[in-house]
This record gives sequence, structure tokens and C-alpha cells, in this order.
Amino acid sequence: MTLTTVSAGAYTRMRTLELLPGTEHTFGTGAEEMCLLSLSGAATVDCDGHAFALTGRDGVFTGISDMIYLPRDAEVTVRSAYGGRFALPAAPCRNRLEPGYRPAGDVPVELRGAGNCSRQVNNFCSADSFEADRLIAVEVLTPAGNWSSYPPHKHDEDRPGECVLEEIYYFEVGNGPTGPGMGYQRVYGTPERPVDVLAEVRTGDAVLIEHGWHGPSMAVPGYDLYYLNVMAGPGPERAWLICDDPAHAWIRETWHGQEVDPRLPLTRSI
Repeated sequence: MTLTTVSAGAYTRMRTLELLPGTEHTFGTGAEEMCLLSLSGAATVDCDGHAFALTGRDGVFTGISDMIYLPRDAEVTVRSAYGGRFALPAAPCRNRLEPGYRPAGDVPVELRGAGNCSRQVNNFCSADSFEADRLIAVEVLTPAGNWSSYPPHKHDEDRPGECVLEEIYYFEVGNGPTGPGMGYQRVYGTPERPVDVLAEVRTGDAVLIEHGWHGPSMAVPGYDLYYLNVMAGPGPERAWLICDDPAHAWIRETWHGQEVDPRLPLTRSI
């Protein structure tokens, strides 16, 4: 069993759990609410007397995973007969909701952007499609050669049209004929709150965004790009409110009249 945890600050967590065939892992959620979904493989999950079967998927580029919501103050056991890798986006929260299950077929799929800015968003725990206390989490799949999280945007100020959200980008990258691929992520700040990141990312990497403009997420030619976004913040409202970088917001206007990339959707419900 391998468990890896990253955090962007006070409000967001992301764990990846790898189980060997026939093994299990028991943990408490503590003061955090979590979602459990498959990166590859299937599992059975016990949460405070509730039993769930996670059908999962072969990999993030082959299908959409079903999802299990795990509330705070719960004891959870994850078992996998054939082994697998699982994602646990999480956020500290105030209120305890009930454990729940979301089938893959119920996950809303959005095709966002156009042309070489086209991408697919799997809204398995978005603010407007699934009830949670603080946590917002989605998956984004970007075909090889496209840019997503573009134009660059931020959500680090409490003002009309924008809210404060930390964010984690967890990446997986498609393979090419000679092996694993790569992608890139850009994050930059303001004079008042500087940050300067241009990171090469590969499968299993995470970029942590406490503040600043972020984007583009670049899928280099030859390799599809997947990332799981985990967001939460201190505000009273669970919402995703963003502000585009004014220097690049005009890019959205160029999408009018362009077709969505015909390679999308990359994955469909299983």
C-alpha cells in the first residue's frame, strides 16, 4: 500500500492511494470531507456501515469513474481484489453530510472552449452538480497539442465575481509509442503577491496553487493530458467564481465560430 498526500495550504488536500491485489487500507476522514474515485482499478468501500462497490476504470483516458462521497468524522476501509490506484480529493469542512455514491453515468460532462483550446470537464463534484460542504473537484482531459485552463485565470480575492479558492492540479499524461509523456503548467502572480512557476509535469505530479493566475495547462503534441482539480476556500459560499487575466481575456472571443475539437470527448461514461 502506498499513500501520498499533498496540500495547497489550509483548505485543500489531495491523496493518492495505491493498493496491491487483495489488500486494503483503513483510515479516518477526521475533519475533512473526501471523494474517492478510481485512477485505475476497482474497489469495495465501507464507510460507517455503508457498503459501496466502486466500478472504477482501466485508466483516466479510458472512461469516467464512478465516485463515493466520504463525510468528515467517518471510518473508511478500501479493498481492491485486483489492485488499483485511487484519488482522494479532500477539504476541511464544518458540516457532516451522509456518505453517498455517484454512478459514472450521472457525472455531467462539459466540452469547454473551441479549436486548440478545447477540453473535456468531468464535473463529478462541481459546485453546481453535487452536494458537498466545502469541496469542489473536477477532472479535465485535454487532447494532445491543445491548451486548457486558458485564458489564465485566478480566484484569490473576495470581491464581486471572484472568490478565494486554493487549488491543486494532479496530473496524468498519456503514453506515446516509446513511453510516458509530459505536459506543462504555468502559474504567475501579481506584484503584490508574486509567484512564478513553469513546471514540466508527468504522471503523478501535482502543482499547488495558493494564489495567482494559472494557465495554460499545456498538452504537448503526441500526449493527451489529464488533471484533477481540487478546490476549496474560506468563504461562506461553495462556488467557483473566477477572473480572467485582463491581458488575455480576449482569447475567449476567438472561439466564436470555431468548432470543438472533434477528438472530444476523450472518455465516455462506462
